[in-house]
Amino acid sequence: MSDQAEELRMRMLRSQNKLGRSIAVVSGKGGVGKSNFSMNFTTMLSSLGKKVVLIDMDIGMGNIHILLGKTVSSNLKDYLVGDASIEEVLFEGPNNLQYISGGSGLSGVMEWNEEMFGRLVEAFEFMQKNYDYIVFDMGAGATSQTLDLLVSVDDIIVITTAEPTSITDAYSMMKFIFYKDPDKNFFLLCNRTFTDEEGIETTSRLKLAMSKFLSKEIVVLGSLPEDPAVRKAVKEQVPFSLLYPHAEITKKLKEIASKFSDLDFEKESLPRQSKFISRLKNLFTGRA
Repeated sequence: MSDQAEELRMRMLRSQNKLGRSIAVVSGKGGVGKSNFSMNFTTMLSSLGKKVVLIDMDIGMGNIHILLGKTVSSNLKDYLVGDASIEEVLFEGPNNLQYISGGSGLSGVMEWNEEMFGRLVEAFEFMQKNYDYIVFDMGAGATSQTLDLLVSVDDIIVITTAEPTSITDAYSMMKFIFYKDPDKNFFLLCNRTFTDEEGIETTSRLKLAMSKFLSKEIVVLGSLPEDPAVRKAVKEQVPFSLLYPHAEITKKLKEIASKFSDLDFEKESLPRQSKFISRLKNLFTGRA
């Protein structure tokens, strides 16, 4: 019995010291449904009992709050320039999801001054201690302004479609990040498929390309179908996963969210400990 009690105590200590994982949702091009996925994915993770914060990083053109049908009184920019506290820029979405709206006038993490960067790190440290997942909805494409954040996060979720240009861009995105950090965790999802076979073929091609040319294994999360429920939900400004809980796309999204949340980073061949903050600090120090 004493051995069991000791094991339980150790588990509790590990859970108390556990830091939330940082995740960037990216795509090689626009128009693949990345922001819609980010919003519904995080909403679904929240419904599964996870503490999640979604940060809209498409600065100047953020649309997460619009997709949620909300107006916000402050945003990420307000926090960084010192006009608002972290509590004042955090808003509550469905299923206890927390989100931060993007602002305007910001061009990239490494162009911010030292004071702004300090506030950024302070916010991320707070979030890592209070949330299971910190999800960044990134702008489309890879730019020098977003690269530092992409290199720093723990996990990358890449959204593609079955279109040849989207597949090529998704591979280029992963290759680009891989050369900066070969140990990065990549998760792949094919969106807007017309058949299950189309999704399987698309993700298999990309998985094979990463393995063959870069010797990098990636995790396929699955695919989501083209569904009129998505367009209807956008018009209603409600996540499709809530407005149409019995739709096929919602069922598949739940499977994907469950698969991701059930990943055991202690057993999977994926880094378990988050190094997000230390990586971000090192990058900024190196460029200062």
